[in-house]
Amino acid sequence: MTEETKKAEKKERVEPAADVKAILKKISELDVTGRKALGLEIIKSLTVLELSEWVKSMEDEFGVTAAAPVAAVGVAAAGAPAEQKEEKTAFTVVLTSSGDKKIQVIKEVRAITSLGLKEAKDLVEAAPKPIKENVTKEEAEEIKKKITAAGGSVEIKEGLRTKYSVPSTKY
Repeated sequence: MTEETKKAEKKERVEPAADVKAILKKISELDVTGRKALGLEIIKSLTVLELSEWVKSMEDEFGVTAAAPVAAVGVAAAGAPAEQKEEKTAFTVVLTSSGDKKIQVIKEVRAITSLGLKEAKDLVEAAPKPIKENVTKEEAEEIKKKITAAGGSVEIKEGLRTKYSVPSTKY
């Protein structure tokens, strides 16, 4: 976006209505803790798409980007220990086959994922499909045990959990 279009967009912005100004005045009267709590509640109420649009508008408004900082690669000192391998802490459980007892597998998938009957049936019939992502090794093994006991087959794929990974939950 060029500087000219940014300036044109800023000029096109409409002043907030009187009721919005009153709300902003009340917010400005809050202490820092209250404003932080309010901000968090507002962010929690947004959808991912709305949050993405909000971040983009903040980037445009303040001329910054929300990219994660890139760590500088340093030269290892003499005698420094070898680079440690990152431990796999997140796993994806993939249903590879429903086997002969498809109904039992659908029941287990519903119990594990909290999906509805149709969604669980679609997932089982579309195998190979991930059942759960970003789960711990223990949880992945437990899911595998349940699905295999029901007659299905499961594969556990390793993944690396980063600080930006979102735990697997049903919203």
